[in-house]
Amino acid sequence: MGTIELIYDANCPNVPEARKQLREAFAMLDAAPRWQEWCTDDPNIPEHARGYGSPTILVDGRDLGGSGRIDGTAGCRVYLTAEGLDCVPSVEEIAVALGFDRCVL
Repeated sequence: MGTIELIYDANCPNVPEARKQLREAFAMLDAAPRWQEWCTDDPNIPEHARGYGSPTILVDGRDLGGSGRIDGTAGCRVYLTAEGLDCVPSVEEIAVALGFDRCVL
């Protein structure tokens, strides 16, 4: 498993659900949950974490949702999941992105 990062806006209502989905994905894979969080309001946010919508999950620097950075002021985002549009990626999609091949979808 590589580096997992959660990038979020402090006012985004979807952040608690993103954290929940991350915890559940780790639990599904019997792995201890661990990730770094970056608030977009923090002036010390690293350059590589700037410009993403909220919430964004990066796995080894790659945007789980595939949309990448946006120009201008970042805001809330949506994900295209197997079930349609959602405000956070599914637990299964996170587990697959974490690189665990034993996850069965």
